[in-house]
Amino acid sequence: MVSPEASSVRQAIAKKYREVARSPRGLFKYQTGEASALALGYSPVRIAAVPYAARSRFVEVGNPVALGPIGKDEHVLDLGCGAGFDAFVEAQLVGPAGRVCGVDLRPEMLAVADAARIEAAFPQVEFREAAVEALPFGDALFDVALSNGVLNLIPEKPAALREVFHVLKPGGWLQVCKWGWSGRSRRRTRLPGPTESPAPLRGRSSSPCSKLPVS
Repeated sequence: MVSPEASSVRQAIAKKYREVARSPRGLFKYQTGEASALALGYSPVRIAAVPYAARSRFVEVGNPVALGPIGKDEHVLDLGCGAGFDAFVEAQLVGPAGRVCGVDLRPEMLAVADAARIEAAFPQVEFREAAVEALPFGDALFDVALSNGVLNLIPEKPAALREVFHVLKPGGWLQVCKWGWSGRSRRRTRLPGPTESPAPLRGRSSSPCSKLPVS
């Protein structure tokens, strides 16, 4: 059952991202769009292959793709995919035989993402409406999961991490970008085992970006 606090947070986020689906202009205190993606180190060639509707709605906090290699034919889960920018970058890395699944709770953003998917002709990409705390997938299906700010927005982080752990294959990775409290850094942390309780992502990280392996 979703707590009243979590429900309130979801409603506030849904309202904001309905506006982002129309245009992100003026909604964030940081740079957005293609200029932001370039500043965060995304490849200009990869960015250019992303449809304009997704590029212009890039409102993310980091570059989780840069945290580790994403190989050909791999299966990637994009958590809180929004308009699909990261998913389209990941699709270029996994190639036509790979798979990229983006999940998001905002149907307005998913509508933008799906229209962009059709425009870009990436058959290996799909988008689903789902919460990270209740992923619609079986166990051990993905090689990599990426989160670009969405874990900041989830009140029930332990539940979300448990779900992500279950859908990742042994040896897989969770690559996370989130808002830190004191600048930027990188850290690498082990994801909890099946009998352990995952701790919330918290503390004074100087970087928004972390790479967590599944042992």
